[in-house]
Amino acid sequence: MNDEQTSDEYTVLNVMGPYREPREPAFSYDYSVERPHWGTPQGVRVKVFIKPELEYFKENILGVTGGTSGQQLRANQILCRHIADHKLKLGNQDGLFADRRDVMIGLFDDDLQHLAPLLEGWMQAEKDRIRKEIQEKVGI
Repeated sequence: MNDEQTSDEYTVLNVMGPYREPREPAFSYDYSVERPHWGTPQGVRVKVFIKPELEYFKENILGVTGGTSGQQLRANQILCRHIADHKLKLGNQDGLFADRRDVMIGLFDDDLQHLAPLLEGWMQAEKDRIRKEIQEKVGI
């Protein structure tokens, strides 16, 4: 049991982004992660897709609407980062970056469709906390 826990442990050294993906309706974050047994960190790119993830969370689950364009931009930044961070955790739990190699975590469809309900479950579980954060930080 202890070996299993340590093999799943990772540390995020740095996060860069969000970047707008040029050929996809998505934003991405580049995480530099390391595990205790790796000699060097690896890169994990996590994509947050606008319609099926960001807008779905913002509009359907949180019900966040209105505000100025600046408020909407800031709300999207906060939500995007929360989604990306959680997708990174789900990717780790699924073993997507268990080996030391660069990885891209995209939309949870096809081979990763089993992770989509976990992401939505997290959205439902965290909606009150994140809605409050948006209200406090953005004012909408």
